[in-house]
Amino acid sequence: MTDPVAKLPSELDQLPDRDPEETAEWAASLDAVTKAAGPHRAAYLMRRSLQHAEGAGIALPKLLESDYVNTIPTSAEPAFDGDLEMESRITAWNRWNAAAMVTRGARYGVGGHIATFASAAWLYETGFNHFFRGKEGDGSGDQLYIQGHASPGIYARAFLDGRLGEQQLDNFRQEAGGDGLPSYPHPRRLPWLWEFPTVSMGLGPLSAIYQARFNRYLANRKIKDTSNSHVWAFLGDGEMDEPESTAALALAAREQLDNLTFVINCNLQRLDGPVRANFRVVQELEGAFRGAGWNVIKTLWGNAWDELFQLDTTGALIRRLREVPDAQFQTYATRDVAYIREHFFGAEPALAELAKLLSDAKIAECFYSSRGGHEARKVYAAYRAALEHKGAPTVILAQTVKGYTLGKGFESKNANHQMKKLSIDEFKGMRELLGLPIPDSAFEDGLVPYGHPGADSPEVRYLQERRAALGGPAPARRVHAVALPEPEERAFKALYKGSGKQEMATTMAFVRLVKDLMRDKETGRRWVPIVPDEARTFGMESLFPSAGIYSPLGQTYEPVDRDQLMYYKEAKDGQILNEGITEAGAMADFIAAASSYATHGETMIPFYIFYSMFGWQRTGDQMWQLADQLGKGFIVGATAGRTTLTGEGLQHADGHSHLIASTNPASLNYDPAFAYEIAVIVKDGLRRMYGPQPEDVFYYLTVYNEPKQQPAMPEGVEEGIVKGLYRFKEGTPAAADAPRIQLLGSGTAIHWALEAQELLAADWGVTADVWSATSWGELRRDALESDEALLRGEERVPYVTQALSGAPGPVLAVSDWMRAVPDQISQWVEQDWSSLGTDGFGLSDTRAGARRHFGVDPQSVTVAALAQLARRGEIPASKVKEAREKYGM
Repeated sequence: MTDPVAKLPSELDQLPDRDPEETAEWAASLDAVTKAAGPHRAAYLMRRSLQHAEGAGIALPKLLESDYVNTIPTSAEPAFDGDLEMESRITAWNRWNAAAMVTRGARYGVGGHIATFASAAWLYETGFNHFFRGKEGDGSGDQLYIQGHASPGIYARAFLDGRLGEQQLDNFRQEAGGDGLPSYPHPRRLPWLWEFPTVSMGLGPLSAIYQARFNRYLANRKIKDTSNSHVWAFLGDGEMDEPESTAALALAAREQLDNLTFVINCNLQRLDGPVRANFRVVQELEGAFRGAGWNVIKTLWGNAWDELFQLDTTGALIRRLREVPDAQFQTYATRDVAYIREHFFGAEPALAELAKLLSDAKIAECFYSSRGGHEARKVYAAYRAALEHKGAPTVILAQTVKGYTLGKGFESKNANHQMKKLSIDEFKGMRELLGLPIPDSAFEDGLVPYGHPGADSPEVRYLQERRAALGGPAPARRVHAVALPEPEERAFKALYKGSGKQEMATTMAFVRLVKDLMRDKETGRRWVPIVPDEARTFGMESLFPSAGIYSPLGQTYEPVDRDQLMYYKEAKDGQILNEGITEAGAMADFIAAASSYATHGETMIPFYIFYSMFGWQRTGDQMWQLADQLGKGFIVGATAGRTTLTGEGLQHADGHSHLIASTNPASLNYDPAFAYEIAVIVKDGLRRMYGPQPEDVFYYLTVYNEPKQQPAMPEGVEEGIVKGLYRFKEGTPAAADAPRIQLLGSGTAIHWALEAQELLAADWGVTADVWSATSWGELRRDALESDEALLRGEERVPYVTQALSGAPGPVLAVSDWMRAVPDQISQWVEQDWSSLGTDGFGLSDTRAGARRHFGVDPQSVTVAALAQLARRGEIPASKVKEAREKYGM
């Protein structure tokens, strides 16, 4: 029989024991305490010993979980720096107006969320009154990632301080008229207020970490002193289930980002019910953050609990709090005191005896409302401790009641996230609870009124004085646009002239261009190269020794390739962000850099290069976040297309990212075929994004790993490159009456079209003109704008229609993308239209084999062109059959 308490192997068994007798004495002492005073006393002594050891500087592994009590005891709380009574009145007005705004909006069916801000009000108000730096002081101010569902409370505060009016509050979620408020933090919709979009849950915490990291990047590269900027991310405990929420915790700890604080509102509820119904989410989060290396502050209980803890001489209360699951604690907040006495205190005799010392009023106060997140002094102490902690980021786990102050119909109810309004009677009850001077006559029209103490009231003056002392309004977004000078022409000219007989992939052409632009005296240091651990795949290793890979520690080791020219150089002021295998992290980097012009008043030029398959489809949500945040820069899908990656197969074969990218209005999407096209596009992109009249757009370029001879740029093609289409090579008619066709190709497909042009002429007497379609998306955008102009009575012809006007014969479009990509423009092409593409799943094969499989190789293009001419009666149908046989199809 196996001994149930047999000693299990441990890492300690590998360490020498210099004094086994002493070790045995320690173990015997622990056994004696356990026998005499119980295991709880033994555990207490062990934890005290660990605490003492830590204070003495003895290196020991830390416990991942502490008791279910406040990290900062009441006796250790710092003096509160403010007028608590005044701040309580301000918070009451904000609670009221947040609820009123959503309820009034319910008349139009637009909805809104009330319960989240009700639970988190003091978490925000304490920060606004005492901690959050504004942008009118020194530096960039703090960066605030507001929990999206709490937006009504932020609008209510902006109303109180005079930045919003009643009409705007009444237009919450009604933006079409131009004077409304977006549902959540959306910078593109309300750019003077919101800085960071956070409602695609999970992206806020991820972005906050990389924003704090980018702040250090700017400082270490001596571009901007960000030492006075702190990043605050407000999150829900349910939101922490999103994998992105915890994806970069280790990075934040590894780089010692003590300029970062997470505030997690632990109201123990998700959208539909308890967060950890049968478990304890606070303890789970504590373990996850401690394990990752974060400083953890638990702010769980209000002052009413102090008496209970003082009476808990046996530790029974602490043990009970440790074992009660979230769902049960939520239930306590909705049941009567008798239920709590029976089900909480009745769990063991020591607790039952403790309960006899407590009045019903005390129990009700503790279990219905007294939470750490609802008391300004508790929150203030936690924030102060977070800012004073050095060497690691901090997470504050603040317990609250979801729907707090909204009445028994809301508080802790599973459905409160979907509840959009209060009745008049419920508002009157809330008025009494908050002590607001709102008369019954204000409800006579059947609507809940907004409340305001007056522009010159003590509350408003106090609020504005506190914000002035902290550097102005918050949240706030400020843009001080300073146009960057144009880079020297030399970098672009290198690609204009082509590669001669040397073959070069367009991926390499792009990297070469950026490498040269990074040497520009005026703008070179503002480039931010970002790559998720595949720099060598894209030929970027040449940047390692010159630009350096950013690391706040510099290089603490001797790299294995130190004796090589392109060795792996890490530096504290390194320019490259080489992120490891994390496309999400790289995109978060890109967003921070792309919006630095607003966040810090420092314009940066990020370019993020990645396997194109792992861009839009993998982190597309972040691309929308980038657009919402009005970010600028170059996103580069390298090794693009469905057939250029020989042997990689299905999961690496991208034939659809341009279609996904075309759905984003801020994304300008290009599929250049030649190196000189890349130069023209990047140059125009720098002008549009960073010139005298900057646009809030970003660029998506796809480049290929297929080496080709790069031609020199023909004269006069720049406009066509930027607009999306120009004739690259006109066919030479074999005869005056030779059939003609127009071949449109993008990216690497231009080479199939050029070979088909030769086959059509040599084998079939057909003349083909070859056009380079640098951007199907921009052609479509222009055509849509032309259609909109027609609705306004303006005569405007789409560029694609103009460019192809008079071109003889039908049009055949071909690309390394699914046919829906070029088909975007078909309705504005006057000629007969047909397309070829790589629809379906990718597969492993040679380039030639994959292209024959998808029917896009030069021979397939030739047959498709002949078939199109045959349908028009311009050549005999027998020619199509003959061509299939000739080319082995």
